[in-house]
This record gives sequence, structure tokens and C-alpha cells, in this order.
Amino acid sequence: MQVLRKLFSQQKNNFESLASCTSQDIRIIKCRSFVLKRLFIFILLSLPIQPSVADSFFTQVTNLIADQITNKNSELVNEIILIVSAKHHPYLLHPDFTNRAEDLDALYKLSDYHLLWLDSPQAEKNRLDALTLLENAPANGLTEAAYDAKSLLQKKPSVVSENYKQLAMYDTAISIALLRFLHDLHYGRVNPKDINFNLKLRDKKVIDLPVLIKTHLAQSTIDQLPEVVEPKLKQYQKLKKALANYRLLVKTQPNFSMEFIKPIRPGENLLKADNLVHYLSALGDIAPDSRRVEKQSNRYTGELVEGVEKFQLRHGMNIDGVLGKATVEALNVPLNQRVTQIELAMERLRWLPEAMGSAGASIIVNIPAFQLWAFDDVNEINASMPNMRVVVGKASKNETPVLMAEMRFIDFMPYWNVPYNIVKKEILPKLIQNPDYLARENMELVATFDNQPTSVVYNSSTIAELKRGTLRIRQRPGNKNALGRVKFMFPNKNDVYMHDTPSHALFSRARRDFSHGCVRVANPDQLAEFVLKSQLSKEAIGEAMQTQKTRRVILKKSVPVLFFYMTSFIDQNDKVAFYSDIYGYDSVLQEALAKSVDVPDQEIFTPAPVLTPVESIKPDVDLM
Repeated sequence: MQVLRKLFSQQKNNFESLASCTSQDIRIIKCRSFVLKRLFIFILLSLPIQPSVADSFFTQVTNLIADQITNKNSELVNEIILIVSAKHHPYLLHPDFTNRAEDLDALYKLSDYHLLWLDSPQAEKNRLDALTLLENAPANGLTEAAYDAKSLLQKKPSVVSENYKQLAMYDTAISIALLRFLHDLHYGRVNPKDINFNLKLRDKKVIDLPVLIKTHLAQSTIDQLPEVVEPKLKQYQKLKKALANYRLLVKTQPNFSMEFIKPIRPGENLLKADNLVHYLSALGDIAPDSRRVEKQSNRYTGELVEGVEKFQLRHGMNIDGVLGKATVEALNVPLNQRVTQIELAMERLRWLPEAMGSAGASIIVNIPAFQLWAFDDVNEINASMPNMRVVVGKASKNETPVLMAEMRFIDFMPYWNVPYNIVKKEILPKLIQNPDYLARENMELVATFDNQPTSVVYNSSTIAELKRGTLRIRQRPGNKNALGRVKFMFPNKNDVYMHDTPSHALFSRARRDFSHGCVRVANPDQLAEFVLKSQLSKEAIGEAMQTQKTRRVILKKSVPVLFFYMTSFIDQNDKVAFYSDIYGYDSVLQEALAKSVDVPDQEIFTPAPVLTPVESIKPDVDLM
């Protein structure tokens, strides 16, 4: 009888060690107990007990244990449902998870509201993999503290605990943290609309986070989740590699420090030239195995000058090799600030809809880089036109907006319809001083800006009408026209576009924020050839840009245009480039990230159309 009690006790302990069992688990327990049941009966046959009594006894014991497990499951299920319903979790730094509650509920519904991260060896591996992902959030440009990895590692309860609330609390805390991490990794931590980035909303969800997590739980591949959900854009993937490199530099490379006294030109003396050689080698602007740089002479020559020129290229400067004030200031920027710039660039790329990764021509203007890139495919820069200098809106005055739009037509030899604010602030003062100003600038007065506006003669009442906005000014096509010879149109609420300009000298400057908000392009003929390559020949485009006749060409297929803002970018030479934060948007984003909470899905996706019920038409009974 002692043997019997020992076997029973072992079986009971094995069952009770399971903190969570599904109904299927209970069926397996009952099935496996059949073998043990035969063993009990065999033992009982040697005792003065009838086999039927032994059989009944064992059945009662097995059912009792299964009932205990069922009751335990029921209590755990109730605790999990209560946590999901509360939308508040005390284990987390940000306890309110209202915006992740729907996904959390869907995740546990897929598992009949049972524990996901405890009990079995497979669950333990998944738990540790999940917490490792959260710990390594900085490798993805995210913040470890936002996902409670360290505290969750310390809070793990005993798997044999009968404190079901504690078990449910811990399990759901890991699930919420992982959902937050994956959501942030795919969509970003900030709603771009909140900081005036006017990007298109996503049409629909293309990833189902609860299903993804459940699938990878079953396959024990939780560690592979980031590469499934992170943006697939090559720009993002390359920035991620650059981030790893610069994080390593922060740990291994001292920041460079150089006092600027006066510009140092090639051939002149440079104190501590070795320090600059070492720093540029670490950054990749000088080959690390180079030994041809004159190290002992403190002369600024040879490969050191070439290294500075490469550094200048990567930092949006004029490439003259001179160690001027701007170059020295850029060299003195701490490496951890470069890490931050890369992280902010990655965050902004997460805001772009997945459709940005689809094939097809597109144009991207990076505002602080003062450059335009044309893509045959968004992941492949056009080899024939890798980049183009642009002029953007004046900082703190006429900033070029961030936007997404579709280029639909091009106007050759366009009129310039002067905006009212420019008329009021710039043209009227000049016109009051000189009544011949309009004629000199090839401008005319019109009543409207339609296709065939009526010209108005200048007279004594003109100034008053211009002030009221009842008269308008436009500039005729020609050499003085502010839009140059071609205008690229993509309807948008900001009423900005890209165009040529007669002021080509501005493109030679390193900093190029001079416009009223539109983007002036340095090589408009090349851009027109890129956009119209399937419609007009190079010769036809050249002819259209030389005649005085205005001509509009409707594109057979619209071309996506993105005005974006990234102070870190992988350039056409596959090098990481850094630019000045001319509009202060990096600071704005850093502040937003410091205050960030879970971004609601309804702010990311286009709202579903509201269907208005239509009353059915009743047949007319009088009709025969």
C-alpha cells in the first residue's frame, strides 16, 4: 500500500507542477494515466482488494487531478481577462496600454486565454528570447527602457505558484511589452501628424501582430520577429548597419576635438595631424591600412586632404579640402550625437506606408540635405541621375513642408501666379516706389488666375485693389520668370511644387534654403527626362524648354513625390551622410519621443468609409 501511495503522490505532484493546461492537456493526462492505471491494478492484485475497486479508485483520483487543473485554468483565464479589460498594468513603466489592448486580447484569444511565456521548456526559451529582443531594442534604434526588459527579467514568478493573479500579471506584461516593441518597430513611436509631417495614412494593415507572435511562439522563433516587422526599405536596412557601426565607435573611439583659429588650407601646417588621421580612419574617410599619410611632418597634405574632402562630401559641405569653421565644427560633433541622428532617421522611415517599397519611379527630396534623388524603384537610385542639388524654403520663414503627393503634369514655359503674401510683402513696396516695376520684371495685372485671365491696365486704383486681393499679379514666361522654364506639379494643400529657376548661382552654395517654400531644382531638363522618359524624347523636351509657348504635359502614370526630412541618410556612394538640422525638426522629434505613448492604430490607417443606408425602392402596385 505504501508503494501505491508513493506512485499516486508522484503523479499528483507532476500534474500540479503544471501552472496552465488546456482541455487538450487534460485529455493527454487521462490518456497517459491509462498505463499508470494498469500498474496500479497490477499492484492492487497482490493486495486483498478487488480489481474493480482499484479501477474505480484510480479513475476517481485521475478525475480529481484533472478537475483541479481545470479549476486552476479557469482562475488563470479569469485573471488574464480582467487584466486585458482593465487596460492598465502595474508592472510596466507606462501602465496604460489602452492602444495595445485590442491586440493583447486577440493574442490571448488565440490561446484560449492561457499563459504564453511560462511552464514548459519551450515557453521558457520563448520568454528569454522575447526579453532579449526587448533588451536589444537600441540595436533597432529604439529605447530599451520603453519595454521594461530589465524589470521583467527580475519579476518572474515561480511556475508552481498558486498565485494565479501574479502568474497572469507577469505573462501579460511580457506580451504587452513585446506588442509595443513590434508595433514601434514597424509603425514608429510617434504619430507624424503630431509634428506636422503630412504623410499619407496606410490603407490597411499588412501585418497581424497577434498572429505573428502566436506563430513564432509555436515555432520557438521569437528572436526572428524583428526582421519580419521592421521596414524593408534598403535605406532603413543600411542605416541600421550604420547605427551598429557608430554605436561601436562611441565605445571604442574618443570624440575628436580641434580648436578653430583660422582656416587651414592644403599644404599648410596642422598641429597633431596624426589625431585627425586616426579619427578619419575610424570614420572610414581614410583607408585604415594607409601608411602613406605624412604623420610626423604635421603637414596638411596628400591623403589627409582627400580624407577631409570625403568627410565634407558626407556632411553636405563644399568640397574644397579646407579645414574651415564649418568643417571643424562638424568634426567636433560628438559621436553619440551622430548615433541620435541615425536613430531619428530610422524613426521617420517607419512612418512611411509599406507602399513606398513597391516598384515604380519615385522622387525624394531630402530637405536638410538640399538634394533630390530619382528612383526607378524606391530601393534602387537611378544610375543615370543619382542626385541633384535643390534649393528649399528659408528656415524660420518659408519652410518647405514635409509631404507626400503624386506628380500628375508638367508645365513647360509656365506663368508664375504670384501668391498674395509675396505681392503684399515684397512686390507692393517696390511697385509703390517704381510704377514701372511690373513691366521691368515682365509681370502683368490680371483679375483671375484662370486659363485665359483678363489683363488689367495699371492705374491710380491698382495699389488699393492689390492690397485687397481683388487684383492679382502674374509673371509671363521668359528668362526672368521665377519658375524658370519648367514646373513639376503635384497637387497638395500646401500649394508647393518643384521648378526651374533663373538664379543658378545659389546651387553652388553649401547651405541652400532661399525659396518661399517650393523646391528649385538644379537640372530641370534631366528631371523632366526622368519623369517623361516613356512619353517625350530628350529632343522634344529640349524644344519645349526653349519655345516661348506654354505647354502642359499630362503624365500617363503619376509619379510619387516625397518631401522628407532626415539629417542622416545613406547617399549614392553607399556612405552614411549627416546634415545640419536647419529647421530644428530633430529637436522637435526628440521632445516628442521623450513624451511618446502607444500610437493608436486609428491614427495610422485611413478610416473605413461610412456607408449610408439606402432605402430600397418599393414596387408601385398600380403599375400593370
